[in-house]
Amino acid sequence: MKELTDAQKAEYFRKSYTSVDGLWFMKVEELHGFEEALKIDRQVWSIFPKIQARTLRAMLGAEKGIAGLAQCLAAKHSMEGFGFEVEAETEGDGSSLRMIISKCPWRELMIKSGRVSLSERVGSAICNAEYGTWASEFGDEDRRISFCIESQICKGDEVCVLRFEESRTP
Repeated sequence: MKELTDAQKAEYFRKSYTSVDGLWFMKVEELHGFEEALKIDRQVWSIFPKIQARTLRAMLGAEKGIAGLAQCLAAKHSMEGFGFEVEAETEGDGSSLRMIISKCPWRELMIKSGRVSLSERVGSAICNAEYGTWASEFGDEDRRISFCIESQICKGDEVCVLRFEESRTP
């Protein structure tokens, strides 16, 4: 009997993860309409990243703050098949992180499933919820990490640019 490699096992779980996300969205959409499915999806992607962030932080031994956020987001994006670069800077009392995404597997799934016309609405709602949650998971009582999207592939931009800024709390 043939054994699967670790890479094959990882690919199996990655495909299962992305498939179940799309399937449940489509089933909720069938029963309750697109707006309700997007509302629920936004709620899920406001909670699920907490699990991801805490798990990766523990597995990698990452600290809170921009450096730990960069380390964990890089690991997540690598495992999920993103094409990306990370730029981190430290200035004065704060640090910042820019993640430049050139390949988004979620966008590719929207194209493959014939739902590209919905990708701007879905991407805007979900990315803001997801990455805002990641930012809050790496802040603490001494520092706040804010998040904004500077550009998005699903809005017609060449790349997605995600910006995280860390500032000390008074």
